[in-house]
Amino acid sequence: MKEPALISNVRHNIEREWFGVLTRMGTKLGIPLSKLRVFFIYSTFATVGFMFLIYLMMAFTLWVKDIFITRRPSVFDL
Repeated sequence: MKEPALISNVRHNIEREWFGVLTRMGTKLGIPLSKLRVFFIYSTFATVGFMFLIYLMMAFTLWVKDIFITRRPSVFDL
């Protein structure tokens, strides 16, 4: 089934504006497009990996805190 012309035009405009950012940036700065794409892919993985490491460090500190700080029983638990 063929999509309506309005949807096709909107999709074409969005793809041209959003996906052409690296192309325009590469041509203005004189950087090859393939190098720019690789840089953005690697930087995305690096930032996600960095945040995951921060999450693991926070979980580890909570685990250590739970080991060393024991909860004292309440007077009402006796």
